[in-house]
This record gives sequence, C-alpha cells and structure tokens, in this order.
Amino acid sequence: MLSDTHGFLDHRVLGYAAKVDEIWHAGDIGDFSVTDALAHIKPLRAVYGNIDNAAIRQQFAETLFFELEGVNVLMTHIGGKPYKYAKGVAAYIEQYKPDVFICGHSHILRIEYDKKSNMLYINPGAAGKHGFHKKQTLVQFELHKGAIQNLVVIELGTETR
Repeated sequence: MLSDTHGFLDHRVLGYAAKVDEIWHAGDIGDFSVTDALAHIKPLRAVYGNIDNAAIRQQFAETLFFELEGVNVLMTHIGGKPYKYAKGVAAYIEQYKPDVFICGHSHILRIEYDKKSNMLYINPGAAGKHGFHKKQTLVQFELHKGAIQNLVVIELGTETR
C-alpha cells in the first residue's frame, strides 16, 4: 500500500509490488504513468487525491469501500487522523464500519488502532519524492480470514530524493 507518489514511482516500489496480491494507492497519484505501471504488475485499487487532475478523478473514485478476505476496508485520500478525522470521514466510518481505514495526504506514516471506531487506521506516508517527508514509505500486510497479519513498514530511504 502506498500514497502520495505525486507522479513519481521509485523503481524499488516495483520490486515490492511484485510480491503482493494487490496494490492499493491512497491518492495523490499525480500521473497515469504511476497507476499504469502498478496495474501492469498486480491488480490495483486506488483513490484520487487533492493534487490529481480531472482525468485521474474520472478514472478513480474519491472513496472506496470493499471487503477482502473477510476484512472491510475503507480508503480515501484526505482522512485526517484518529479522533480528528477530516470533514465527512467520520460519517463514512459510521456508515461502513470498516476494520481498516486507509488514507494519505499528510505524508506522515501513521498506524494506530482507533478504539472508538474499532478499526485499524493506516496512513502509509509518502512513496513519492515531492513533499517534506524525509523517507519514502510503504506499508505491506496480509489479510486472512478476517484478520490483518504480518504488517510491515517499508522504508525506501532517501537515495532517490
């Protein structure tokens, strides 16, 4: 899972992407070259972000809700953070009751269990090179029989910045 590529796809992301069943992009794609390359490797689920143009917004939704392996997933770009969600997000959380909520936007890697909403909050940070973040990050995990397992944070470092 990644977010905030802003039109840049680090070649190291492709190696990680090849090892998963699906790729999820939580917005600020920046350019179709990013999603085209990812979708060429594995099935892609993505939402658009605030920097994405009209063409990207036509191809991808603002918010996705899906069930996979017994886990309900809600994904949007601007999500806020636990207990201080962005406008409208709390209503989506109440409506869909996800097991995991994924967002991007802040460029800050954050994984936290929201006890009030009974869900895992994941912001994978930023995988692109545009922004104030010091390290490019991705998050990887497995879904199995209604559970999230083997969650790993991948730091790509700063070599390509």
